[in-house]
Amino acid sequence: MTQPTDTAPETVIVHTHRVKCDGASDVRGGAALGHPRVWLEIDEKGYVDCGYCDRRFVLDGAAH
Repeated sequence: MTQPTDTAPETVIVHTHRVKCDGASDVRGGAALGHPRVWLEIDEKGYVDCGYCDRRFVLDGAAH
């Protein structure tokens, strides 16, 4: 039986429609801890999720 986790994916507020994610850019010296860098495009939903680490990038309301 799997145990439920109480940790939600990280949410990052951004100001541009195009964002990059490598899973470790905020970790000091963490390039080896992440995943390949991917570029993501935020569409009309106003957010996009990284397929590798599930980090969610949400477009700031002023940037719409």
